[in-house]
Amino acid sequence: MQLFSNYPLIAALSAIIFAQVIKIPIRFIATREFMPGLAFSTGGMPSSHSAAVSALSTAIGIVEGFSSTIFAVSAIFSVITMFDASGVRRHAGEHATLLNQLVKDFQIVIAGAKNWDSKRDYEKKEDLKELLGHKPIEVFFGALSGIMVAILLYQLYV
Repeated sequence: MQLFSNYPLIAALSAIIFAQVIKIPIRFIATREFMPGLAFSTGGMPSSHSAAVSALSTAIGIVEGFSSTIFAVSAIFSVITMFDASGVRRHAGEHATLLNQLVKDFQIVIAGAKNWDSKRDYEKKEDLKELLGHKPIEVFFGALSGIMVAILLYQLYV
């Protein structure tokens, strides 16, 4: 049961849940699309990765002190995670978008060259996941929401 009294862990997990759930109303307000599946998806506003690591670092800073070694480790871990969320993973998503378009364009060319009406296998293909990473603003608001969750939960813990 000590696991449930681990404030930094609870703060990080709560920040993930908050960031994932809040994506649904944010998307609805922005696009008028109700997509409950966003709660279980990667990418989008805000970044749950950023929310988790910033909540973890904030909670560790509050508990152990912002000058502690463990806070320093956590802060560097957070920076690397947020950099990856807005860098490598975002570019992988952009590549997936381009590859998906190339596949669709290629299918149009093939359909014109052959009689594909009798074949349905090409229609059953699965697109690559395009929403992998985050825009810098999504990372920023993920980090901000993680810090806020950690601070609010600390008020409940103390």
